[in-house]
This record gives sequence, C-alpha cells and structure tokens, in this order.
Amino acid sequence: MVHIDKIDAKLLDLIQKSFPLTSRPFDAIARELAISPEEVKSRITRLKSDSIIRQISAIFDSAALGYRSALIALEVKPELLDTAGATISRHSGVSHCYARDAKYNLWLTLTVGPESDLEQEAVDLAGMEWVESCITLPATKIYKIGVFLDMAGETPSARLKEQTSNRTLPNSQHPAFDFAPGSEPRAAVRVLQKDLPIIDTPFSELAREAGMRESELLSLACMFLEKNVMRRFAAVLKHQRAGYSANAMACWKVEPEKADEAGAIFAANPAVSHCYERATYPDWPYSLYTMIHRRTEEELSQTISDLVNSSGLPDYRVLRTVKEYKKSRVKYFL
Repeated sequence: MVHIDKIDAKLLDLIQKSFPLTSRPFDAIARELAISPEEVKSRITRLKSDSIIRQISAIFDSAALGYRSALIALEVKPELLDTAGATISRHSGVSHCYARDAKYNLWLTLTVGPESDLEQEAVDLAGMEWVESCITLPATKIYKIGVFLDMAGETPSARLKEQTSNRTLPNSQHPAFDFAPGSEPRAAVRVLQKDLPIIDTPFSELAREAGMRESELLSLACMFLEKNVMRRFAAVLKHQRAGYSANAMACWKVEPEKADEAGAIFAANPAVSHCYERATYPDWPYSLYTMIHRRTEEELSQTISDLVNSSGLPDYRVLRTVKEYKKSRVKYFL
C-alpha cells in the first residue's frame, strides 16, 4: 500500500460513493473538501498513477441493459489450470476469472448481450478439453451489491448503501429506454462506461464522442440513475493497493425458507460488498454467496465468525483466490 494522507482518504471515500454528474465535477468535489479543483485533479491523477483508483465511470445494471450473466465454476485438471484460465479469459464476455481453492477450481463471471445465448456459451466453456465438470450459478436474488472500501474510517451510517432485500433480477432491458443501435441511450452507455478523463469538463469530451450535447449526456446519466439502470457513477479502487489485502468469497448452505433472513443479515454487515442467492447442485449445496473485503486476515476471520454467529448458519465454504487471470469491467454495446 502506498502512502495515502487524510485528504486522499476523504477524497477516495467521496468519489467511491458518487461522483458529481455536473459540467465541472472537480469544482464540486473541491468545495466538499475545501481544496482547489487543481489539487483535486492532481490528487486523482496521482492516485490513478499509483494504481489505487482503477477507474471512474458508470456502473450499470447488466440486466437493465438487456444483458444476462452468470457465475460459472469449473473443475479443471490441476496441471492445465493456467492454460484454461488464460484461454477462457480471452473470451470477451468473461469479466472476472480466478483460480480458487476448491474442487471447482476455476471461477468466472460470464456476461452476454441480448443477441447471445448465455446457456450455450456456458455449455461451450464446459466442453473445453481441460474441463472435467461445470456448474452454472445464475443469481436469482440480490441482497446487496456495491463495493465501498472505507479509507477515512468514517461511521457505518455514512457508508455506501447500495442494497436491496429480496430483489429478483430482471431478465430484460429497462422499458423506459430504447437501447437500439443508433439510439442516444445506447450511445450514452457506451461513453459513460469509459474511464473519465481528468480535465475541467470531462463530460463534454464524452458527449462529443457520443454525438450529443453535454447537457443531453448528463440528463441521460441522471435518468439512468433515477431508473436504476445505472447503479452509480463512481470510482472503483484496487483492493490490495488500497490496503484491503484480505478478501474471500464465502458460500453458505441455507434452507430456501431462511434465505431472505440470512441474506438481510449478511447485507447489513459493512464488510460484505456483494450478497446473492444462486442455484445449487447435489455436490455443491451452497445457495448464498458473500464477498468480504478486510484489511487483515485477522479481520477477515473475525468477520466470518460474526456472520456465522449472527446467521446461525454453520455449513459454509470460504474460497480464497489462488490466482487472478482476469478482472475487468463488462463492456456494453461495443
């Protein structure tokens, strides 16, 4: 972890929660932090150069854009794991691909557009010569989604709250927008998902690329937020560089009638960034999935112990990342 001073920490917390959708966003951030816009831009540029800030951009709801996604776990021959991970990572729909310490040792997130068949894509991956078995784990409910790495040590009540209880994922694009080729909403999505340029009026540059006025792009961005097509426009940090080096996925076995109660308990824990309900299999009976981010192994162990005690669920698996093959953002409408 590189050095981060108090102003850096407050800045990172602020732009993780929401980035101002205004013509001169760095001026708005400067007023919040009582520093100059030039200092804001300088600090963000340095934090990006130090690989603490991964990207500043829109974070969209894939399903609201008409995309479908699933978590897929593959059992791969150990001696071919690196070959499989590297090959599968070249798939344009694979945004995350990790080796993990389990029978199913290669885990990936696959997202495809309306013109593609998610099930067939999964079948094709499972049919690769290195794969011995495969389970497809589409999310059926979201209890929480939204990474926030607390850099300034603020109170939990002020943390990012981006969670819903017992929300079934939509299966088609949002009816309020026309995302057909050539449409303005589609053009807006294509540019808003890009890393924001660190200039005085960054949205004007994106608007020119989209072929519209800055005011039109910002209006669409605000509408995307209002209609939950965009979860937020914000900075995403690199966990390890930001000091959060202890990360794990915990999978929980829970009876269906108790899933909502357990999901709500897990979602309330600030160390949990994601909580989903997913399908189960005879040899993999875990239906609730939680991503946990902590600074130290001791904090991670304590968080898992707290989740066990608060939920009363003793049957779980903690999966550690052995190797990261790919971690990127889904690119829409390219």
